[in-house]
Amino acid sequence: MNRDIFIIGFTLFALFFGAGNLIYPPTLGIDSGTSYWAAISGFILTGVGLPILAVTATSFVKNDARELANRVHPLFGLVFTSIVYLAIAPFFGIPRAATVGYEMSVEPFMDGTSSISLFIFTVIFFGLVLIVSLNPSKMVDRIGQYLTPILLVAIVALSIGGIVVLNVPLATPSEDYTITPLFTGFVEGYLTMDAIAALAFGIIVVNAFKERGITSRSDLVKSTLKSGIVAGIGLTAVYTFLGWLGTQMAGQGSFTNGGEILSAAANVIFGNFGALLLGIIVVLACLTTSVGLVVAAGQFFHKITPIPYKWLISIVTIASFLISNQGLNTIISISVPVLTFIYPIAIVLILLTFIHKLFGGTTEVYRGGILFTAIVSLYDGLVAFGFEMPRLASVMEKLPFFDLGLGWLVPAVVGGVIGWMISVSGSKRNTDVGA
Repeated sequence: MNRDIFIIGFTLFALFFGAGNLIYPPTLGIDSGTSYWAAISGFILTGVGLPILAVTATSFVKNDARELANRVHPLFGLVFTSIVYLAIAPFFGIPRAATVGYEMSVEPFMDGTSSISLFIFTVIFFGLVLIVSLNPSKMVDRIGQYLTPILLVAIVALSIGGIVVLNVPLATPSEDYTITPLFTGFVEGYLTMDAIAALAFGIIVVNAFKERGITSRSDLVKSTLKSGIVAGIGLTAVYTFLGWLGTQMAGQGSFTNGGEILSAAANVIFGNFGALLLGIIVVLACLTTSVGLVVAAGQFFHKITPIPYKWLISIVTIASFLISNQGLNTIISISVPVLTFIYPIAIVLILLTFIHKLFGGTTEVYRGGILFTAIVSLYDGLVAFGFEMPRLASVMEKLPFFDLGLGWLVPAVVGGVIGWMISVSGSKRNTDVGA
């Protein structure tokens, strides 16, 4: 069993460790400077802690994340879960992985970007994704036993090189990381999409343990949590190094994203070989994440539609291929506002799952907490899209922690408490009527 936990834990690590996980920690590192340790701690809370909680939360139910969302309302469960799968799979997550893989593994060896080279790369990339995704029962072993160790070896090699070659004083942090680096790092962790991706990956992990003979709910929860801890340890180590690598690149050039930071660092450490090594890391990370997302999306939509699984994963793969050829900047510009909207809702849903027994699992608590969260996060999402709402802004800005990007936090608690009071009042009224 310990062997299975480690294999599935390595698989979960590989599924999580994709494009966003590579490019955001170095950016955090170079921006946070002397505030790095506080910033990376906040990043790890959302980039590691929440995904582990989300995967474990999925093991509490019999089917998938939709069952968790159904506690609010069946229609909400269908719509919200579908939005999550569409966001992390064909619309944003998979295309981002493919384009980041291209920009960091192919472009360093070319003069500029070429739409033809991107097309050829994505044809090969998504061809491999589709082949592996066609047999999901063997996916866990394929990734856990073969791809993940290769990925880890490449990361370790780059890590050792960075420690030996780079050793510069930490720079002054940027404005965002000067006052509240912990909370800034916390919000930056949203961009990995791992907490909402975990709602999709959770069913893969649970099914993997079921295939190995674990059927009792308590054993499934324990095994899922242990595999999550294995993945979490790996992610924490990788994030910490990649972020530290970013701090060491301050003052060594002007960078627009984490991919450029990593490419420059690889060249400083290993020269041309560094670029090749980085390409291996990126392609493997993006490939494994994409496979996991295609399988998860295919399995979910197969449950709610009569469309065969093979047709669904083909549709997801083709859609991802088409969107990825629109370019990384376009994908990111649209995905950030959507994530700003759905991420807080997912966080509240995950946390409510863990205190489900504390409030008796009443529907009113779920509805109150999610409704109040959604109001604030919808506003944040619209603002991120570019909508200006000055009158509403004057109200929202008065919310506690709003300037930290956590304006939804107190409303979520208030909504949950109001829901609990309504449920208690209703129970008392029913008791009085019965008497």
